[in-house]
Amino acid sequence: MEKKNGDQKAARQAPLVTLDYNNLMADVIGEAGLTETDLSAIRDSLNSAVKNVENQYKKGGLAFMDLPFKNDDVKKYQALADKYKKFENVVVLGIGGSALGTKAIFNALRPMNHNSLPAAKRGWPRLFVADNIDPEGFNILLDSLDIRKTVFNVISKSGATAETMSQFLIIYDRLKRDLGKTTLKDHLLITTDPSGGVLRKIVDSQDLSSLEVPPGVGGRFSVMTAVGLAPLAMAGVDIAGLLAGAAACQNEPTDDVMANKAALFAGLNWYLTTKKKRGSMVMMPYADSLEQVADWFGQLWNESLGKAKLLNGKDAATGQTAIKALGATDQHSQLQLYMEGPKDKTICFLRTESFRNNINIPKIFEEHPELAYLGGHSMGELLNFEQKGTARALAASGRPNLTLSMPQVTPASVGYLLHMLEVATVISGVLYKIDPLDQPGVELGKKYTYGLMGRDGFDDFKASYEKGLGNHAKFILP
Repeated sequence: MEKKNGDQKAARQAPLVTLDYNNLMADVIGEAGLTETDLSAIRDSLNSAVKNVENQYKKGGLAFMDLPFKNDDVKKYQALADKYKKFENVVVLGIGGSALGTKAIFNALRPMNHNSLPAAKRGWPRLFVADNIDPEGFNILLDSLDIRKTVFNVISKSGATAETMSQFLIIYDRLKRDLGKTTLKDHLLITTDPSGGVLRKIVDSQDLSSLEVPPGVGGRFSVMTAVGLAPLAMAGVDIAGLLAGAAACQNEPTDDVMANKAALFAGLNWYLTTKKKRGSMVMMPYADSLEQVADWFGQLWNESLGKAKLLNGKDAATGQTAIKALGATDQHSQLQLYMEGPKDKTICFLRTESFRNNINIPKIFEEHPELAYLGGHSMGELLNFEQKGTARALAASGRPNLTLSMPQVTPASVGYLLHMLEVATVISGVLYKIDPLDQPGVELGKKYTYGLMGRDGFDDFKASYEKGLGNHAKFILP
């Protein structure tokens, strides 16, 4: 899977992310853990799976694996960011793969109070991602913005995403009504398929500004395309550093699959799911800056691996359920279940060795033993010790866990982490013998929605929905 490219080759020298799986091993956690025999079986399966993925890539498939090397695109998005820097707000209208990656990276790499900082201090527009269609939330967002100072980035590859397109229709109407049709090109940036779909037709007929979603890159793998990089650049994120980190991951050799973090992450979790009955994985960041990485990962992992049929057409429900938690908050709300509840989960910790901003805890009230031990440490130390303590407590209780750690949350380390998890996802698809790039289960729900909304051609789904209700009104409590 290697594809070296200029300066990005050097980025692989830094240990951007480490993977610690000691707490998966039987000599640490007991019978629930992995043995050397298990690791040998994982290695054998991974050797075949990685070769499969490499062959797909060499044949032109898995286009997302080329994205870390699109340096010309970086220049284009940075130029676009300079163009839109005059605006006060950038609003992304998207959902799922069009929104979660952008939110995760923005939350990780910009100050968490970016949107509340004065313009002179933040230096870039505020970034809002309107990724739901709750009318109350959308109204509050629009009421808080001066649309004269706002650019709306509408993102839908197909142009048929009901949630995004309903927002687009509202925004288009409001811009046209309040500012005039001639201003639409200044305030709308459309990111969609390069040649097909209704949004592309609208772009062409209305002469609107647009960007392209590359063919062959699905939504949940698209954060390092115009989908994520353009709005992130507009908010001041170092997208060149992001891609350099992703390239470092892509350039890691695969001659030893157990030393390749993307492959190993895939193999370990596949084996724990299929052989050890650990059907859920709790992604638990111990850093507020990484919290939304768990949200993004949830879509990537669940939508890619949760399938009802194998590639050979046989029925076989597969997948490992990704669950989000946040340390240290969820030590006090979820950990009890993970420590003593059903033995069906693996915990994956995300952590940073060093926080970009830290606060020392003063030595006060030292006469109280309950407080004296805290003084002289920092909040960062406390949070990381809590993560280590939680990991050890889980291991002592026979609960498997692993840790992904970065020296610091930087553009390169975040780029490496996200690309690693994307590559791990497609390797996992081979291991499970499913297609990790489709989502047939999601499409059925969309068709029922179209029918209920009265879209032409979907009357049968409305009828099916109403028939499915039967005489179940008696089971609804008024």
